[in-house]
Parts: sequence; C-alpha cells; structure tokens
Amino acid sequence: MSAASRAPQRSNRALQRSTSATRATPAPRARRRAALAAGAVAAALLVSACSSGGTSGGGGDTNFVTGTDGIATVARGERDTAPDLSGKSLEGEQLDVADYRGKVVVLNVWGSWCNPCRAEAKYFAKVSEEYADQGVQFVGINTRDTSTGAALAFEKDFGITYPSLYDPTGKLMLRFKKGTLNPQAIPSTLILDRDGKIAARTLSPLSEERLLKMLEPVVAEK
Repeated sequence: MSAASRAPQRSNRALQRSTSATRATPAPRARRRAALAAGAVAAALLVSACSSGGTSGGGGDTNFVTGTDGIATVARGERDTAPDLSGKSLEGEQLDVADYRGKVVVLNVWGSWCNPCRAEAKYFAKVSEEYADQGVQFVGINTRDTSTGAALAFEKDFGITYPSLYDPTGKLMLRFKKGTLNPQAIPSTLILDRDGKIAARTLSPLSEERLLKMLEPVVAEK
C-alpha cells in the first residue's frame, strides 16, 4: 500500500478517535450536573425542615407567634378548630377527640421507637394525673409503630393511663390545615382549648416545666 493511500486511513482513524472522545466528555459533565441538582434538592429540604411558621418566623399570613422557647401560641379569637381526630385506640376501642369538647386537651404525637418521646413520657404521665380533676384531658396519637404491642408496652413502662389513637401511617397528622399549628414532627404537642381550637404547639420534646408553660395559660382561660 502506498503512502498516499495510507494517509486517508490514518486521517479517518484520528477523526474516529476525536469523535469518540467528544462523545465521552458529556458523561462527567452530566454526573456533575446531577450531583449539583441533588445538592440543591437536599439544601431545599434542609431549609424546609429548619423553617418555622408564624408572624415571627416568616410564615406569611399565619396568626401564630413562635417564642424563643419553641412554643407557638395563638390569641383567643384567632384560633383554628382542630380537624376530626377519631379512630381506633391502641386498645382497639373507638376514640374521638371531639368527645372531650369542654375540656382542655393535650394532644401528643409519639412513637415507641422515638427516643425523645421516651424522654418526655414521664412528664406527660405525671401532669396528666395532676390535672385530671381540672378539666384537662390528655390524648396521644401513636404513629409509625407497625403494631400496637410495642406502643402498649411503652405506655405500661411509663405509667401512661390516658388513651392514644393508633395512627401507624400518619393519616391523622395530614388532616391539619397547612399554615396552622399543625404537628410536623415526632414528638409534637398541641394544646386544644375548651372549644376544640388549637391554642399552642411545640415540635420538640418537653420537660415538665415547658409542658406546664404551654398548658396553664389555656387552663386559666374562662
């Protein structure tokens, strides 16, 4: 083969290598773009998880204010009515929070698997007994427990005698309207006034002192 005939072949091979390299280069760029997109999504979720509602927390036109202690409150006359919270209790009996209208209701969202829930449980057991004769009713919403056995054992361990709705998939939590004092974490605690309206909320575990700080002002309302 002559040198003249070999030259076009070398040129074609060089062109093929160049084309192959050009096709391969988008892959690293695509991976980088995917990584950047994933990072942006993660950052957005982090911001969402860390944000708080209320007029003090950038929640728009909401009517609640969150204090430095993490307790959000709503003035009387501006409160939203709690949604329908009814279903089967851990014992398999029908339970409806609306039946306690006329009492102050302490609503605690918890799970037996949740370490912060375990930390606050003794305070809920204690205060629920101390305020039982003052028109206060405690009600739990047990969630993400795949069976009632672990939840019932939790109640026995901590001496909890008040009832809990069994809500393994969190459907009851989704009934709360966005922009209101809705439970957004586990544990969450809400105080319902005697008219069944949401007066206060916290999204963190409570000490006895903070639980009473939420409860006592609503009990004092006439």
